[in-house]
Amino acid sequence: MQQTTPDAATRRARLAISVVFASHGVASGSFATAIPWIREHLHLTPGWLGMALVFLTVGASAAMSLSARLAHRYSPRPLLAWLSLMCCAGLVLPALSPALGWLCLALFVYGCGLGLMDVAMNEHGVRIEERYGRSVMSGLHGVWSVGTLIGGAGGALAAHTGLDGRVHLALVAPVAAAAAVVASRWALDVPAQESEPGREDGEEPPRFALPPRAVLPIGVIGFCAIFAEGASMDWSGIYLRDVTRADPALAAGAFTAFAFTMAVARLAGDAVVRRLGPVRTVRAGGVVAALGSALVVAAGSPAPAVAGFALIGVGIAVVVPLCFAAAGHSGAGSQGQAIAGVATLAYASGLAAPAAVGWIAEATSLTASFGMVTVLLLGLVFGAGMLRTGVKPAAAGPVDPAGKTSRRDGEREAAAQPSDSGSGTPSGLGAASS
Repeated sequence: MQQTTPDAATRRARLAISVVFASHGVASGSFATAIPWIREHLHLTPGWLGMALVFLTVGASAAMSLSARLAHRYSPRPLLAWLSLMCCAGLVLPALSPALGWLCLALFVYGCGLGLMDVAMNEHGVRIEERYGRSVMSGLHGVWSVGTLIGGAGGALAAHTGLDGRVHLALVAPVAAAAAVVASRWALDVPAQESEPGREDGEEPPRFALPPRAVLPIGVIGFCAIFAEGASMDWSGIYLRDVTRADPALAAGAFTAFAFTMAVARLAGDAVVRRLGPVRTVRAGGVVAALGSALVVAAGSPAPAVAGFALIGVGIAVVVPLCFAAAGHSGAGSQGQAIAGVATLAYASGLAAPAAVGWIAEATSLTASFGMVTVLLLGLVFGAGMLRTGVKPAAAGPVDPAGKTSRRDGEREAAAQPSDSGSGTPSGLGAASS
């Protein structure tokens, strides 16, 4: 696939959607650091808190299945703005909850906002990637990771100063919402039905769309990566404390190393994907992550364990962005429905990972739990071929000031693209020239 030169509107759209990714990350990181305050404020035991957090994932998974319908009925640009506003408004609700029941409801609503915004911004990212003719999704997810680091740093500062959690989230939410809503004005505004030639005019997706079967194998790859991510995020500090007897400060450094290396690898990931292609990139990442997990399992002291978690972060960094891209380019159902299907499996993995690691650790040991993580990461090596799908040619014509595309011009431009079949160039993102 030959790389195309994006026009000014497409470049602005990429910058705009980067801001939206960052806002989503800031909200996620801020909420994560507010969980201890919420637990203490409501006097919850770990078991009751864990049950409440399940509603976050349930809300996200349920809402994602509605995303295809919303994308069909509303223009992408205002829809992205409204979903961003909904997500950031929902961020405040958990801290305002007066009791456990209200917390469960608040987390469900916040999860709906997170899930819908997640699908919408990834769908925008896939469309921008199509116009560039090369990988950009890893960089967008890298910006999300930077957002989580910023949100987490702000939350740590709020906790250090003893700031009330309600005040903390009430300060973060409007800033994140304003940034995302303003940035949405420059996002692409091509209606979903125009970008899906396989769907007839007037045909609407079902109200509650299940993931297309064709993207389920892609979702399994995402499941393996997100499982390792969830296990590392939630259990790295405990692993260092209980297994390697690290002091609290060094134990906290394991998560920092993991999150930092993941953010850096994602920001650099597009260049790697363009050189190696998605399949070889995921295979190489799976090897690195599995080696890192094996190092964690074998670690008898803190330093090797921290290094192992850092390697896991590097290895899985680009897997989820490539899964979203592969789903969007798969041609299975609507683009939003395919992305939502992969995202739903990913969220399910994020729910399963902490509990599964805990159950196995309770029955055996934490070391055995991360042995299971190592096996799942090897699944990335053997299953990477599921991502063998290429970026579609940029079929968009000139963009008018309102951000809309001439469909007829786009078809002429797509027809003028040289076919790469039989050229000997491997399909996939790696076939794009840098």
